[in-house]
Amino acid sequence: MQKVERLLHLIDTISEWSGKIVSPLIIFIMAIIMYEIVARYAFDAPTIWAHETSAFVYGAHFILGGGYALRHGEHVNVDVLYGRFPPRMRAITDLVTSILFYLFCGVLLWAGVEMGWRSLRLLETSQTIFSPPVYPIRLMIPLGAFLILLQGSAKFIRDFIMAITGRPEYEH
Repeated sequence: MQKVERLLHLIDTISEWSGKIVSPLIIFIMAIIMYEIVARYAFDAPTIWAHETSAFVYGAHFILGGGYALRHGEHVNVDVLYGRFPPRMRAITDLVTSILFYLFCGVLLWAGVEMGWRSLRLLETSQTIFSPPVYPIRLMIPLGAFLILLQGSAKFIRDFIMAITGRPEYEH
């Protein structure tokens, strides 16, 4: 059981660090948007790059922060009944619905790898006047899917332990 505990700790650590590394991107996004607002309204000089750059950075922030959000229970949940369940019943419900989670992550990972690899091979750029490279952002999709899948696997193990024993033995 110590190996399981160490594995869960490693996964949690990866999720924590990925969240801490990615979280400052929101400040970068705000700076880009503020620059655009000042340039547009104060100097009547809108940029051709700010909107697209902020969208790309936000996309990376969103997908790479998914594992961190899952670790902290920040994903959307339907709490009408679920929130009233005892912990063991919530764990069992999560185990049953984990099929959908793994299906979603599997498709996201598979399609993300294909899309990212094709984009990298083509050195794809966006179809705008600014025309920045798209492949770095497309490569974030499989990485983010992997991070979510990793943290989801830790959650699955914890839910399994809770469903069997009724105790959260390896709490994060």
